[in-house]
Amino acid sequence: MIAIIDYGAGNLRNVAKAFDYLGCDNIVTSDARVIKAADKIVLPGVGAFGEGMAKLTEKGLDKTIKAAVENGTPILGICLGMQMLFEESEESPNVKGLSLLKGKIRRLPKCGDLKIPHMGWNDLTCHGKLFKGLDNPFVYFVHSYYLDAEDKSVVSATVHYGIDIEVAVECGNVFGFQFHPEKSGEEGLKMLSNFAKL
Repeated sequence: MIAIIDYGAGNLRNVAKAFDYLGCDNIVTSDARVIKAADKIVLPGVGAFGEGMAKLTEKGLDKTIKAAVENGTPILGICLGMQMLFEESEESPNVKGLSLLKGKIRRLPKCGDLKIPHMGWNDLTCHGKLFKGLDNPFVYFVHSYYLDAEDKSVVSATVHYGIDIEVAVECGNVFGFQFHPEKSGEEGLKMLSNFAKL
């Protein structure tokens, strides 16, 4: 069972529909008992870092997530969900993230005519378990902030958008995508399938 964490953020249903399409047993839930019993956890989300962390904390889900990950449950953060796996974000100063991995979320710099937020399709330079069977996949982004990981060895994908951006991570049982696999066609579905098969 894959537990898709419901903390009031958007995009939960699209992620659930993607797993439904793949035939993966999943549930959208904020029940700590269900999350702790799940085989895998997905933390999706769109929105602001501070608001997202406030909602997780208010429901006690920050502690639930940390306990599950410490017990070895694989977790996949998507978009805002990936950002919250880290320590802090320039979007919301003085708000602490889940700190499952070390690093900061920084605002995308202005580079020529490139627009912020970064919206659209880009191909990845990638490696790692969740990209098995894929070669430079083309994925969909919507974001204004990007990861600056302290340990670059956890970065499993990058994309060039004015600068080289770290857009996926893999460290033990912790995984994250800045892009939206659930909106990235067959290649995105393959990534979610790879996660489900861990």
